[in-house]
Amino acid sequence: MTAARPALLTAAAALALAAGHGGAQAPKDKGDPPLPNEAQVMQVKLKRAQAVLEALAKEDFKTLDESATSLLAISKAAAFLRAYKTEEYEFQARVFQKSAATLAAKAGEKSLDGATLAYLDMTRSCVACHAHFRGRKRD
Repeated sequence: MTAARPALLTAAAALALAAGHGGAQAPKDKGDPPLPNEAQVMQVKLKRAQAVLEALAKEDFKTLDESATSLLAISKAAAFLRAYKTEEYEFQARVFQKSAATLAAKAGEKSLDGATLAYLDMTRSCVACHAHFRGRKRD
């Protein structure tokens, strides 16, 4: 099993878990499970980001790699939630994904400084994206 496969399974499980709580979007076809809403996906991403910070503090490179890979997979899998199709959103999503991929790579290299810088880039993209949309209503 490749390193990416457990992360994809984790992402799918996280999205499914989020969908199991209230507020999920209606399924597109009858019989499909409900889709998680944006708030649920953001909560899962926040928990993973918190796990990254803890892993950085503990120099736990395995957890760093797993959490970063999971964040990348969740970000890509959550594309259907992108209600804000602006250039800024797409830019920040790409920055987030690139930073998460770099974080996973630096964890694999056991580079604490590199992983920390990638985490800061990833966090900066989160803050910039949320600042861009704070208070903005959906179209």
